[in-house]
Amino acid sequence: MSRIDAKFAELRAAGKKAFVAYVMAGDTDYDKGLAVMKGLPEAGVDIIELGLPFTDPMADGTTIQLAGQRALEAGQDLQKTLAYARAFRETDQTTPIVLMGYYNPIYSRGVDRFLAEAVDAGIDGLIIVDLPPEEDAELCIPANKAGINFIRLATPTTDDKRLPKVLQNTSGFVYYVSVTGITGTAAAQTAEVAPEVARIKTQTDLPVIVGFGIRTPEAAQAIAEIADGAVVGSAIVEKIGNAESTQEVLAFVKSLADGTHKG
Repeated sequence: MSRIDAKFAELRAAGKKAFVAYVMAGDTDYDKGLAVMKGLPEAGVDIIELGLPFTDPMADGTTIQLAGQRALEAGQDLQKTLAYARAFRETDQTTPIVLMGYYNPIYSRGVDRFLAEAVDAGIDGLIIVDLPPEEDAELCIPANKAGINFIRLATPTTDDKRLPKVLQNTSGFVYYVSVTGITGTAAAQTAEVAPEVARIKTQTDLPVIVGFGIRTPEAAQAIAEIADGAVVGSAIVEKIGNAESTQEVLAFVKSLADGTHKG
């Protein structure tokens, strides 16, 4: 059982939904970013999505693009991002870490080398937004064989014909993107999201987590009431960019986690 599977089993037993927090590795510098990451579990985060900065983040809105630029300018790269996971695992062996990003840095490093290093670093899952199911042989299937969950995105445009293809090699959980477009541009609408989550659940036993467009504790709670959990990214990243202290960031994260856990 992976850490992700174990976390969802623990949450189900407690009657709770999952709160997933996205942070960009190296934002705004290596030490500050790592301090935030290490504080997330105590703030109520169940699963950490760790962003891998990339020069051409096509699915990301302005907030996360700027975070990626800050990280890259501070010298963050794939090697340092894996070092984040290793440092985190020195004190936390249970909280799942999902690496989220784009394929180019992984391809450049070499898939076999990357997977070996990711397993060693304690990475539990991958969300690689620019690898469609037709390219599963590139990374998805090797990752699953290595014991790393490959988490796929479903969107409002994923129709019934496409959905089985999206789900075929997915593991860990399904990430439902609640809005069409890039991150941080629109609010998730529960009336629109609920039937889509229900539709996905008829096709898979995996948990369905909803992200994009969730910025407040109230919104997180509303989404958690219709799905297996909520992801917040842009709102947290924005807080990291503007906050005066790590404590301020983590207090905001805790409010989001508390909202989700009420769902």
